[in-house]
Amino acid sequence: MSFRNRIVSVAALLGLASLLVPLHSVAQNSTNHYQIVEGWAKLPGGRTMGAVGKAEVDIDGRHVWAIIRCDAPQSMFGSECVDSDLDSILKFDPDGNVVESFGGGMFIWPHGLDVDSDGNIWVTDAVADRNIPPGDDRGHLVVKFSPTGEVLMTIGTPGESGDGPYHFTEPSDVAVAANGDVFIADGHSANGNNRVSKFSSRGQFLMSWGETGYGPGQFRALHAIAIDPNGRVFVGDRSNSRIQIFDQEGNHEGTWTQFGRPSGIAFDTMGRIYVADSESDNVQNPGYEIGIRIGEYETGWVQEFIRFPWANPNIIPGNGAEFVTVDLDGNIYGGEPIPAPHANARALRKYVRVRP
Repeated sequence: MSFRNRIVSVAALLGLASLLVPLHSVAQNSTNHYQIVEGWAKLPGGRTMGAVGKAEVDIDGRHVWAIIRCDAPQSMFGSECVDSDLDSILKFDPDGNVVESFGGGMFIWPHGLDVDSDGNIWVTDAVADRNIPPGDDRGHLVVKFSPTGEVLMTIGTPGESGDGPYHFTEPSDVAVAANGDVFIADGHSANGNNRVSKFSSRGQFLMSWGETGYGPGQFRALHAIAIDPNGRVFVGDRSNSRIQIFDQEGNHEGTWTQFGRPSGIAFDTMGRIYVADSESDNVQNPGYEIGIRIGEYETGWVQEFIRFPWANPNIIPGNGAEFVTVDLDGNIYGGEPIPAPHANARALRKYVRVRP
């Protein structure tokens, strides 16, 4: 019996209901030790910031790779890059300046991103069929790039959704293990494939697991996938408002609900997990607020909560950081694809720690 369950059992026997504090209350009431660095990300040539997809720190621990979905208006959400040749994969230096970019014209809705141990960049195109123009062969793909933008590998069938070994339906995210195996969260819609697909470093299909549902190993909209330093696979099962944890063979090891409604997941080297929650509100996940929760990836305890300053549980869908990453110095970066109410603009925000 776990320590918490022993507390619950003793409290129940003694009738001390006040001792039974909900786990999520820790997340909601933690003090925010971080401050936003306003205007950190700067685009060259006066380019307008588009919807921000996933961000990931480079292997040097200081530069940040991010998906910027061209410069289309919010009304084009879901297909922002369909008619644009702007680069959608950008590398920012520690001061927020763009030092590398590529991917122009290759994606309709670039979404997930990972950086492998060799510094290569993996990107998913999660566009839905309804947003793919007739005859267009983009979408439902995962592309591997060199750090300078050379295409090294493509996994999936271009422009064609499906549930076969080499088909995806709106792949949301990708994570590469230390041995080079590739794990793909497939896919973005609650009624999609709802599975994790595993490939070798050479793009050979190895296995998949998962289906639509509410039980262990079942999903409803896999929005994020990440591998912790112990090699466990963390899946952001967003529409089920939970994280599911697996070993690399798809065996279920745990389910966490204390991190809210997970849109993005990241880890540092100090034992911490960072989870971006951009959708908790009074309808989709009552009792939780939008923000970034920080905890221990070994125990699952939530220790800190960065509440999005403009969070409003009555706004559906929400806003705020949908993706999160952390650099070597502990600075946090949140990608926001939906405009915050105060600024009517998308953002790649940097958060710095101001208190111990």
